[in-house]
Amino acid sequence: MQVFTPSDVAQRAENKYLSVLIAAKFARVLNEFPRDRALHEKKLTTRALEGLASGDIEYQVVPRRRPA
Repeated sequence: MQVFTPSDVAQRAENKYLSVLIAAKFARVLNEFPRDRALHEKKLTTRALEGLASGDIEYQVVPRRRPA
């Protein structure tokens, strides 16, 4: 089992909080796709953190619009 520290994933994002949010949102996207029914399938959060740590995930921060 691979362990991801906050500094590992923060290298690809501005800070560790943003990196966790990016990985969580990407795990939700992965959850929408059909999964392989293999016995040794990795968890979605692990796959998302691996993608973020390796630099495979591209993201863009969109500022929130305030209601008028």
